[in-house]
Amino acid sequence: MATPLAAAVTSFLISFLIIPVIIKYSLEKNLVDIPGRRKIHKKVTPSMGGIAIFIAFFIGSLIWTDINYWKDIRMILIALFMVFFIGVRDDLVPLKPYMKLIGQLVAATILILLFDLRLKSMYGILGIYDIPLGLSFSLTLFTIIVITNSFNLIDGLDGLAATLASISLLAFGIWFVLAGDGVFAVLCFAMLGALIAFLIFNWEPSKIFMGDTGALVVGMMLAITAIHFINYNYNLPVDHTARFTGSVAPAICMIIVPLVDTMRIFVLRLARKQSPFTPDKSHIHHSIMRLGFSHSKTALLLGAVQVLYISLVILMLPVNDNYILLIVILLSVVLSVILDRLILTRLSKEDQTV
Repeated sequence: MATPLAAAVTSFLISFLIIPVIIKYSLEKNLVDIPGRRKIHKKVTPSMGGIAIFIAFFIGSLIWTDINYWKDIRMILIALFMVFFIGVRDDLVPLKPYMKLIGQLVAATILILLFDLRLKSMYGILGIYDIPLGLSFSLTLFTIIVITNSFNLIDGLDGLAATLASISLLAFGIWFVLAGDGVFAVLCFAMLGALIAFLIFNWEPSKIFMGDTGALVVGMMLAITAIHFINYNYNLPVDHTARFTGSVAPAICMIIVPLVDTMRIFVLRLARKQSPFTPDKSHIHHSIMRLGFSHSKTALLLGAVQVLYISLVILMLPVNDNYILLIVILLSVVLSVILDRLILTRLSKEDQTV
């Protein structure tokens, strides 16, 4: 545990020292996010915080990963560097969505072909195990793209994205320590340290945003970590104390809030006969803020929801994926319906007072 903690402290210090420099430089060069129609923030804010997160994570990982395993993480760092470059380019001069998607697909393909990061079966979901190689590639590509972009979509208010990612990485990191995977434990804690330092400056009222630069890097790191977790857990000895009986459901619960938010807005937009890719303010954090919550309270509430799901799946450690996934889906639908009912009730009261 000492080495992952050292990685976290190292990346925290680097990120903490770099961010004020980025804030100052961004304001001088007008590299800022300007308030607009769909944006919640009210003042001009630097948006290149992802640079500090990536640099701190990169250095912390290289310093504290055992040199014998550098070859194992090389492809991960290359893939993350690619999405980092895409994010920087998009924050400076906006890219068309399809160009960002192509870049993500290339990075994901590198991970699949050169790091062998794949969903290699269905892990017993609905009784299915073995799948064809082509389906394995396609399913992995889809998973990486969905998780990466779901995290990018949840980055909509002060402190939220960094809070959710920190909770996920802490949970994954502790599990990898217990499971004996020192390499991914270091990677998780290195990213965690960088995000905690960033969160100090990103908490309401925010002094800096992570931008696509940070959101894409952190999102892809979570995608990589989730897929690796699924395979590593599945291949642990059955009697290992850290082994979950299910592999897929625990990974989903670790990153549940961005995933549910993405599914929710797609369903809502289709129900309104809109394109699921049409930007709007139907995200879960927008909905919670309509109930009168501030940025910080919304971030804490959604963070608590993520902790709830993680705690739930830990309590159900001996239960298989099929039952856990059913419970997770039902709970997510119930919570979403409750949220929508609360919003409708509030709007109805507001109409009556007008």
